[in-house]
Amino acid sequence: MADFHPIRFIDEPIEVIFNTPPVTEKSPPCPDGFTWEGETFRVTEKLSEWFDYSRRGRSARNMQPAHAAVASRRGSLGVGRFYFRVRTDTSQIFDLYYNRAILSADDRKGHWFIYRELSS
Repeated sequence: MADFHPIRFIDEPIEVIFNTPPVTEKSPPCPDGFTWEGETFRVTEKLSEWFDYSRRGRSARNMQPAHAAVASRRGSLGVGRFYFRVRTDTSQIFDLYYNRAILSADDRKGHWFIYRELSS
């Protein structure tokens, strides 16, 4: 695997494109494309993927240690991020992530973000 280096931190919301809608909404596959700042990028290659079920903020302190250990491996409701490193049709490399956090009772779906741009 190539050695990638961050060249720009972004961390902004994006709209993702799926050629086929994901079967599970809260643990989605890599998107087929995304729109950011009015420009559409098509994913030409998924370079890697990983997940992080770490609890952040208040939710990191509201669970017994034994339960927190299990949740860090399997996840729990509204906690966790799914990361995807992708190459786009513009030959740029980006890290994208899906944040499973529930923002409110009316906004229970997660949200997608473009995390950073990388170079090889």
